[in-house]
Amino acid sequence: DRFSASLVFFISAVLGAIANCSIISGEQNINSLLILRFLTGFFLAGIYPVGMKIASDHFEKGLGKALGFLVGALVVGTAFPHLLKSFTSSLPWKMVIIFTAGLSIFGGILMLLVPVGPYQKKSLSLNFTAIFSIFRNRSFRSAAFGYFGHMWELYAFWAFVPVILRTYTTLHPEENLNISVLSFLIIALGGLACIIGGYLSQNFGTKKIAFTALLLSGCCCAASPFAFNLSFIPFLIFLILWGLVVIADSPLFSTLVAQNAPAQIKGTAITIVTCIGFSITIVSIELLNYLSGYMNTQFIYLILGLGPLAGLIYMLPSKQKPKKA
Repeated sequence: DRFSASLVFFISAVLGAIANCSIISGEQNINSLLILRFLTGFFLAGIYPVGMKIASDHFEKGLGKALGFLVGALVVGTAFPHLLKSFTSSLPWKMVIIFTAGLSIFGGILMLLVPVGPYQKKSLSLNFTAIFSIFRNRSFRSAAFGYFGHMWELYAFWAFVPVILRTYTTLHPEENLNISVLSFLIIALGGLACIIGGYLSQNFGTKKIAFTALLLSGCCCAASPFAFNLSFIPFLIFLILWGLVVIADSPLFSTLVAQNAPAQIKGTAITIVTCIGFSITIVSIELLNYLSGYMNTQFIYLILGLGPLAGLIYMLPSKQKPKKA
């Protein structure tokens, strides 16, 4: 909000790449590895929300469509390691690190070519109270809490897609599945859903499409125990559908957050909501991991439905208090 967003993106991309590549230099121990992985993630936080801020500076109308393409790229990038895994049996792991770090620097350089957006309003001072003031806005809270419910489900689902497929092969030993390729397919197709959701939001409204996608992903959570009893093709179709609706609302929630935040602290608002959302994913992933040791794994994904349920409730229109006579 106070400096060039494109420059912040570039610096974060370069420093993230350096932290990433540092794990292959010299001898590392568990402490140095954890520090370097933390730094890599730390600098990535200067890329994703800042990228959304840059998009919001360039689009007033059609922001949902623009963020649909941006988040769609994130989805494909998230799925890419699964595809890479199926081809890296002969590729040294250090080359993967170098390759991805190079892509990060290349992406940062490209962002330097992006001019300042026409809708940017620079913040003139550091405002530590912004995190509290922005949540006083009812429309902003509705978008933020809808996003939080979405994030409870999203990354836990992505993290457990290979586990879901492995569980299915245990229940259906006659099926010989390429788990890495199927995981890539199920996650990557979500990028297409982001783009489609962005276009649909222009005709039907951003909040309505986000609400519908969140509702459908919640229904997938509820239906997940029964899906394991399906034959392979219907089961795969179900997972692809889940992979589509679980992410389709993400750029739309970010759009609503950006549209309902004060222009001077738009980047701050997006970053705060994104950081809280990613923190929530840690809880849901760890909870599923814990429950998998005590419950039938067919039923643990019901827990993910709590996120969409909470988000949907908070997105419902608030009842207006009757005025006193």
